[in-house]
Amino acid sequence: MTRIFSGIKPTGHLTLGNYLGAIRGWAEVDQYRAESVFSVVDLHALTVDHDPARVRRLSRQAATLLLAAGIDPERSVLFVQSHVDEHARLSYLLECVASDGEMRRMIQYKEKSVVEQARGGSVRLSLLTYPVLMAADILAYGADEVPVGDDQTQHVELTRDLAVRFNQRYGHTFVVPRATRPEVGARVMDLQDPTSKMGKSHESGAGIVYLLDDADVVRKKIMRAVTDSGSEVVFDREGRPGVSNLLEILAACEGGSPEGLSGAYASYGALKKDVAEAVVELLRPVRERHKALVADSGYVEGVLRGGAERARGLARPTVDAAYRAIGLLPAVADVAAVPEGVGVSGAR
Repeated sequence: MTRIFSGIKPTGHLTLGNYLGAIRGWAEVDQYRAESVFSVVDLHALTVDHDPARVRRLSRQAATLLLAAGIDPERSVLFVQSHVDEHARLSYLLECVASDGEMRRMIQYKEKSVVEQARGGSVRLSLLTYPVLMAADILAYGADEVPVGDDQTQHVELTRDLAVRFNQRYGHTFVVPRATRPEVGARVMDLQDPTSKMGKSHESGAGIVYLLDDADVVRKKIMRAVTDSGSEVVFDREGRPGVSNLLEILAACEGGSPEGLSGAYASYGALKKDVAEAVVELLRPVRERHKALVADSGYVEGVLRGGAERARGLARPTVDAAYRAIGLLPAVADVAAVPEGVGVSGAR
């Protein structure tokens, strides 16, 4: 069966963009078509200045929201990245295969390092190397597919390059994954800046609908969304980014196409009102399930504990094989089981 891996960083409260762009597809499609491994990748939240208590709080909140959105722990593996040591173990091996040039060419490193420097902060080494940790997240589980948006495609390409290079140098060890576009997904832009993605870590939350916003807050944010000059409701991503964003959100919530929906509205106000109500109704069951799960903290803890055990069981054989293949001496207890000079596939 096809195996997929997807992760989400606890760097901010999850948003409508996260839900429509990824999470809903994980819950409604991916976990039914493939063996699915979903992780709250908290180690990635440490690459920039952060509040430790906030990272812990957001990690738990993200896991709870994934359950509230419909991730079934009986069907999928759901866990927190730092609970499974194999991620860090494999990351170092892949750093020994990656090159400095590859890391410095990564677009997100270039963008985020500029932001950090502009803030007067120092750029952490982990910001440079975190794409290797991301590769370890994927390769440890033998994932065939990685559902990603356009902004993450470069990371999957790096993962493929590292897997191929490792396999060629040390013997076949890793499945070479491929990036896939989610079957159910939408690119949701910031309501106040419709040329930028709705990101959970944006400094101002005025243009961001968070999954846990109450209904009145959701309505207010959408009714205040930036539109465009003129008054005609037309779907045109380049020329009319504001109204096009609203049409795409409505289409993602209710079905249909944004082009088709545009003909049904004579004013921006009417469109905003319908978008607001559609989003409120879409998120209502998620918020209600989240509230119930928060009240049953033991259940969430049990899911994460069991998910980490299952994830460890999936990842450890591959990571142990990579350690042997690259030339590391097996632990004493394992020496007798691994003949000297034998690699992962029995190649000498």
